[in-house]
Amino acid sequence: MTALLSIAAALLQLPVTPPRFPVARLEISPAAAAVEVGQQVRLTARALDAAGQPVPHAQIEWFAAGYEGDVDSTGLVTGSYAGVARVAAVASVPGVRGQRIELVLVRVLPEAPARIDIVPAPARLVAGTRLTLIGTAFSRHGDPRADVVSFSSGNPRVASVTVDGRLHALAPGRAAVTAKAGPAVQILQLEVVPNTVVGLALEPATAAVRTGDVVRFAVSAKQASGRPIGDVLVEWALTAATGIAHIDPEGAFVAETPGLYTVTAALGGRTAEALVRAEPRRVTRGIEVRAHLATKVRTAEVWVHPSGQCLYLTTIADRVYAVSIADPASPRIVDSMMTDARFINDVMTTEDGRYGVFTREGASNRKNGIVIFDATEPCHPKTIAGYTETVSGGVHSSYVYRGYAYITDDATGSLRVIDLRDPAHPRETARWQTEQAAAGRYLHDVMVVDGLAYLAYWNDGLVILDVGNGIKGGSPESPQFVSQFKYDLDATYARVEQLWGPGFVRGTHTAWRAGRYVFVGDEVYPAAGGYRGLVAGNSLTFGRLHVIDVSDIAHPREVAWYEPTDGGVHNVWVAGDTLYLGNYQGGARVLDISGELKGDLLRQGREISWIPTADSTGFQPHTPFAWGAVVRDGNIYVPDMNSGLWVLRLEPRQQPVP
Repeated sequence: MTALLSIAAALLQLPVTPPRFPVARLEISPAAAAVEVGQQVRLTARALDAAGQPVPHAQIEWFAAGYEGDVDSTGLVTGSYAGVARVAAVASVPGVRGQRIELVLVRVLPEAPARIDIVPAPARLVAGTRLTLIGTAFSRHGDPRADVVSFSSGNPRVASVTVDGRLHALAPGRAAVTAKAGPAVQILQLEVVPNTVVGLALEPATAAVRTGDVVRFAVSAKQASGRPIGDVLVEWALTAATGIAHIDPEGAFVAETPGLYTVTAALGGRTAEALVRAEPRRVTRGIEVRAHLATKVRTAEVWVHPSGQCLYLTTIADRVYAVSIADPASPRIVDSMMTDARFINDVMTTEDGRYGVFTREGASNRKNGIVIFDATEPCHPKTIAGYTETVSGGVHSSYVYRGYAYITDDATGSLRVIDLRDPAHPRETARWQTEQAAAGRYLHDVMVVDGLAYLAYWNDGLVILDVGNGIKGGSPESPQFVSQFKYDLDATYARVEQLWGPGFVRGTHTAWRAGRYVFVGDEVYPAAGGYRGLVAGNSLTFGRLHVIDVSDIAHPREVAWYEPTDGGVHNVWVAGDTLYLGNYQGGARVLDISGELKGDLLRQGREISWIPTADSTGFQPHTPFAWGAVVRDGNIYVPDMNSGLWVLRLEPRQQPVP
């Protein structure tokens, strides 16, 4: 018996080769699927070995990645938002170490057309006028669709229209022009008035501008009686001898490249012309590096204390640095705040600088949320309280405004409003969320200005709430919906899908209100793995900055855009007529946003300056990944995720050469 025990003990000490994981591939059916928003499709999967035979006892679990769809434990996929849902099938075998993971892409289509927008939408035309109508179909949740919109006239003797929208006002009278796309119908009631025009005049008759300057042309129509003809729509046309420009249905002209342009207005068969000469914008300025504070952890956001003596630098780690900027050319870390987190994204103080808030994600105990700190000694802040009760799933962004923190809730994709008026005892006063879908709903960023909250709501676009402005009776305790602006993310970034495949990450990421505009930035990454090896140690990002005109707050509309060619658009800051942004792998960028904005700001030459935020020091040398920018007293504070904090300054404006 003793010998047998000795042999058994020796055998137990021998190395044991674990069984090889038997699943070589997964057979998923259907291999390619499509589903409408709100609808469902069933996926099934079989685990096969290297010989193509089913693996006994294999178990399949299902997971959804991204924000476009959800999947349950049985493989039933529900479409949440238009785009491509990435669904993972994970095979395991009880008692055998290892997994096999394969991805299937389910294209989520917008719901059926529910409304049609027509541009232009004339109510009154002079007989003899010709226009081209453009119809765009939208789903009930505001997703733009690619349907062909067909037109017809109820009284073709008064106004005829081709099926694709070419309208001709023929004789005095009334006509109903109908636009159709699937079940959606839009009727345009049109009055055609007699043509008594004997001449047109166009103002200004000539114009000399820079690229990007907007010229609003006005037409005056002469009648034999001498009386004004009233409010009638004019057709505009543009001829370029050289260059690129465009003019909208309201007569607003912008040149995007230098050139000579002829603007033509047509009304009732009569025309008038104006000549525009556009010169280069010439706004380029140099940028000075005043200082660089390298860190050995990845950094994220920066906020300058109202005193201007210190700033706070968050990290993709467990600490917030307090950095003295008494001498901006020599910043130095003087203190820090620690918390249980893997990612501290956002930080901001109250307007008076007495208190502040920073966000928490990835806590070891899974209790995330926000931390409130005392900032009465700006360079030596002290944490005094935390709030996790309703946001323990994580908070990515926050905005502090008049005694309240407006924060994002990672777990539910909702906005939470936290009362900070007793900083040691924060409490939730309100919750608000979009209702298209619970699965995939994601709120990324918030800004509050003049009692209006501007929400960057990923697949839901820009959402505006009244939280104290009064236009909808809203308050911090009862946010009220004002308006929403959605756009087609997949169409905007079609080239990303063409290069790296479907299933890429994209969404409305940030919103900044300044003047009549909201600057809305997108965050875009190629499909998983598509960027590997392209930028050493970095992710490849894309992204556009949309310029949304909210002068009519109930009807926001996109009027301009900026899309850098060498990086994405992350966080922005506007000071006066200048916009500063973190360009991710493109470094830091500065943009001229003076005057009225219209069209392609990059092509117009509105870029003022650019600098790669990288050197041989920091967490990851020689790889810029600029996060954003904060401007104070002419200094531009740029946190770079890989290299720490940069302090920059624009050189003085160039004086024109006499």
